[in-house]
Parts: sequence; structure tokens; C-alpha cells
Amino acid sequence: MKKGFASDNNSGVHPAIFKAMEAANQGHVVGYGNDPFTQNAIDIFKQRFGRETEVFFVFNGTGANVLGLSTLTHSFNSIICAETAHIQEDECGAPEKFTGCKLIPVEPVNGKVTPEAVLPHLKGFEFEHHSQPGVISISQVTEMGTVYQPKEIIALADLAHKHNMFLHMDGARIANAAVSLNLEFKTFTKDCGVDVLSFGGTKNGMMLGEAVLFFNPELTKLTKYIRKQSMQLYSKMRFVGAQFQAYFENDLWRETASHSNKMAKLLEKEVSRIPEIKITQPVEANGIFAIVPPEIIEPLKEQFFFYMWDEIKSEVRWMCSFDTTEQEILDFVKLIRKLLAK
Repeated sequence: MKKGFASDNNSGVHPAIFKAMEAANQGHVVGYGNDPFTQNAIDIFKQRFGRETEVFFVFNGTGANVLGLSTLTHSFNSIICAETAHIQEDECGAPEKFTGCKLIPVEPVNGKVTPEAVLPHLKGFEFEHHSQPGVISISQVTEMGTVYQPKEIIALADLAHKHNMFLHMDGARIANAAVSLNLEFKTFTKDCGVDVLSFGGTKNGMMLGEAVLFFNPELTKLTKYIRKQSMQLYSKMRFVGAQFQAYFENDLWRETASHSNKMAKLLEKEVSRIPEIKITQPVEANGIFAIVPPEIIEPLKEQFFFYMWDEIKSEVRWMCSFDTTEQEILDFVKLIRKLLAK
């Protein structure tokens, strides 16, 4: 398969991550996380987010969201999220199946949940005929490639906590957000009132494994049982721990995310010069959304595969990865110009 702009999931594993896994592949260690690699990785998270932070590793992003939300809720709760949220659109109903909760999607603004959109759904408290609002869930980076500013997160956290609810953050692309904001992770998560964070690395150079961070240890009394029951307890967890060690060593996460964000800005700059292309969302991380003349989409995809976002609008999504090159961007833009000239 040729490299394209379909997804940062399509990229491979960063060589440093591979080396770390190979180094961990020596001899025997205790399984299920009681190994030095996993414990070292947990310690790294505690150093960055606070010693009271509880860390649970899982296989993937859907598992991370399900574990976090399952810990926070009962089946009679509701979870408020953006219409475009991954938990709403791309997890095959897993959050609803495993939590039993009702997802309430709201219309986002540039991909972001706003307090104004949430407020109409904060009703029915203590009324037994109504799903009890329990969680506001947001994505950082959003599914539209935009980034919440700290003040926006604080406003949602304050709203949630005012109503005895929780704020959950799906951080599948949290490294890209940190680079975009030029802030440390803790500054725009825990310090802004986030209660539970799904911390992803797979889209930024890792092979597999995500971390679920709970900033209040009192919430996690049953989490280990929920993780096992939801089939997210990895027996050979050292290979997840080893990846996160390498990911944080020498700020590898920053290097990879900075590069993918930079490539997205380059692509934005180049296609902005083409009158027939209309960029529809602010480019704040590693994704670009654009309306493209429909007649060139299939020929483009044959050379540089990508996904449609909205077929009715002829809107596409182009994602850059840690291994996207400047030359690939320039070749892609050159092909766009060539096809438009026909």
C-alpha cells in the first residue's frame, strides 16, 4: 500500500519504539503488569501528572474509553459528547454496550463540545424516569482536527462538577494537542479539571497500548475488575510499558507529534494556494478537512489514499503522520494541480 493521508493509524511503528520492545523481549518477567517495564512506565505518568494518578494500560483507544467511562458510570447514566465523537461514530456502540449508558450527542462547534450545547441536557436529576447525566466526554484533538484551549476545558469541567458529573477526555491524539498548545500534558488535563484521560500513543508512533489515567484514586476501586472483564488486561504488558518508556524518553512523543503537525501546516499552506480547494476547519494539529472538486477525488486516492469525510459536501480528511515527508506533500499538491488542469 502506498503512503497516503488516510490515517495516522496507517503509519508504522517508530524505530525507537521497536527497539524498546526488542530490548524488553529478553527472558521472563511476571505477567499482567507486575514487571519493571510496566512499573517504570506507570512511574513516568505519575511524575508527569502527580503521584496520586492511577494508571491502567489497555490494548487500544476504544478499550481505553470504555474502561474510563465504565468506571465513572452506572447503566442508568447518560454520557454527553459531540456528534462527531469517536465514542459516538467509530466505536461500534462499544461504550453503550459495556457501560449500558445512553450517549447523548450534541452539535459541536468546530468539533468542540460547548457548555451551551450541554446545558439543555442537564435535566431530570433525581427523576427516576430520566437517564441521569453522568459524564461529559470530549476529544483532544477533536475529530475535526481542532484543539481545545485550556479555558474551554475548564468551562466544561466546571459545568460537569457543578452538577456532580465527571469530565472525560479521549486523548487519542493528545501529543498533537500538547505540541499545538505548547503546554505540558498536565496543564490542559488534570489542572483544567479533567477527571479521567484516555492517553493515546498508537497514532503517534507506538504499536499498541493506551493508558487510562484517573486523577482521583477513589474512583478506581473497581477499575481492575472492569479492565479484566472487558478483555483489556494484557498478559505480556511489559511490551506496552516498554513502548511508553521509549515514547517519553528524550521527549520522543514531542518529536513525532511536532513533525506530523508541521506537515499538516505545510499541506494547508500549499493547498490554500489552490482556489478550487476550500479548507473547512482550522488546522491546529495533524489533520486537514477540505472540500475538493468531486471529479478529482478518485484519481487522487489512487495515488495517495485518503478518506471521504462528507460525501454530500465533497469534504475529505487528510491526516499527516510522524513519517510523512515534505516531498510527499509537494507531490500530492502537484497531482492536485495536474488533475484540476485537465
